Amino acid sequence: MLKKSNDTSKTPVNHLDPEDLEYFVNLKNVSTSNPFGDERIEAEKRITGGEVCGGRERIQKIVRESERRVKRYENEGRIDLDSFEEPGRDLMMKACVFLFFYQFRYQFDHLISEQIRCEDSPVKVEFAGEAINFLKKMGLRQESIKHAISICYQLRRAYFFIKKSLIGISPSMKRLRYKLWNNVFTHNLELYDRYLWNRMEDFSTLILGETGTGKGAAALAIGRSGYIPFDDKKNRFVESFTSSFVSLNLSQFPETLIESELFGHRKGAFTGAAENHKGVFELCSPYGAILLDEIGEISIPIQIKLLQVLQERTFSPVGSHKKARFMGRVIAATNRPAEEIGNNGLFRDDFYYRLCSDLIMVPPLRRRIREAPGELDDLLTHVIQRLVGRPSPELAQMVRSVIDSRLGLDYPWQGNVRELEQCVRRVLLDRNYEGKQGSMAGDVKAQLIQGVESGEISANRLLAGYCALQYRRFGTLEETARRTRLDSRTVKKYIQEWAASEPE
Repeated sequence: MLKKSNDTSKTPVNHLDPEDLEYFVNLKNVSTSNPFGDERIEAEKRITGGEVCGGRERIQKIVRESERRVKRYENEGRIDLDSFEEPGRDLMMKACVFLFFYQFRYQFDHLISEQIRCEDSPVKVEFAGEAINFLKKMGLRQESIKHAISICYQLRRAYFFIKKSLIGISPSMKRLRYKLWNNVFTHNLELYDRYLWNRMEDFSTLILGETGTGKGAAALAIGRSGYIPFDDKKNRFVESFTSSFVSLNLSQFPETLIESELFGHRKGAFTGAAENHKGVFELCSPYGAILLDEIGEISIPIQIKLLQVLQERTFSPVGSHKKARFMGRVIAATNRPAEEIGNNGLFRDDFYYRLCSDLIMVPPLRRRIREAPGELDDLLTHVIQRLVGRPSPELAQMVRSVIDSRLGLDYPWQGNVRELEQCVRRVLLDRNYEGKQGSMAGDVKAQLIQGVESGEISANRLLAGYCALQYRRFGTLEETARRTRLDSRTVKKYIQEWAASEPE
């Protein structure tokens, strides 16, 4: 995953042994796979011979075996990377960085937590000396060492923010985490490291999702996961990731002020401009990202000005002719449906296509619970821990009992995760939550009763709805099959048929 040394004075005289060549090719596939995708699991199984064990145990075995193989080359005096012919040099370098990452991953985790605590002042990397010596011993040169530390810190931050901020076991949440990782590192980490680690500002992103689904958390995960160089003279990174993400909710400002909030203004530019003001494009660092929230509300003139920034990477504050350069990434978010945005919708076509290098959909809560009823319990645990500062199964059970008795599993959660958080607060205060009245669109029971009373529901759909109702209540195919006296495959088929017919 590293840039190779520019030193070409040495003639390659070393090579990987055939067995090691195959092993290190498999190790490269492990280290460059998306950790939120099935291909990572398959790569780990291939290198461990298909052993059936947990993910943590697999990676421990891979680390131990990789250490053993690299150590042998070191003991034989063959660890000098410049002495290897290709592809051995590249594979050995990736193996060394893989070992470095897992040797120091917990120190990186502590650094992330410490940086969050200290906010915008870059903290000292206390383990920098140890890390540099480790990589020097592995045969890396100074520039490659700095890059290795930077990329490993970026990898750990991305994993931290994507995993911690966007929990959930449902397939739609797994897809979201997978998409976010690719948004940061592209679909191919090796190509990212070779070509794009310092050129991601040209890849803008549009995040879609209903109000309260967590679009801000998704944007934050991207914005705090950018590449930040390591300064080996000061033993710290050149900036804090907490200051690299700037957010602006465009719906909060009248049309006349949006341009000033985006690009800033100079003193005297208009009535009331008593002093210079920096907009978000000026506040954003070269290693950062901007979230333009509620971008579906902006006018055509503002779209044109933003298009100029995205294309030319320059802007001028209101009242100034001096151009400033913008180096960060642009992330935009809206709760408007996808079909309302492009194709002669809210956005000009040129603006839409320039903004959407990537399009990310954040799923609604009702879909997540429909796909995996246990996701509601995971979210309750997460919300309560954030509110009270520690896990509390007692409080989680109390809130869940109120939801079951007052709302039921079919409640559609129109306010999504934000409404769930409000529900938890309300239950903790007075042990009650009535929900939003009239929210019956996703109520399976109501739909079945209405269909029976009107005489317009088919027997097949009635059975599908009943299976879906029991599955949401008891959470497993086995229990649903037992209660409906159907086999599990039939139950699964009916549940899938009902889910496919429900509105998102």
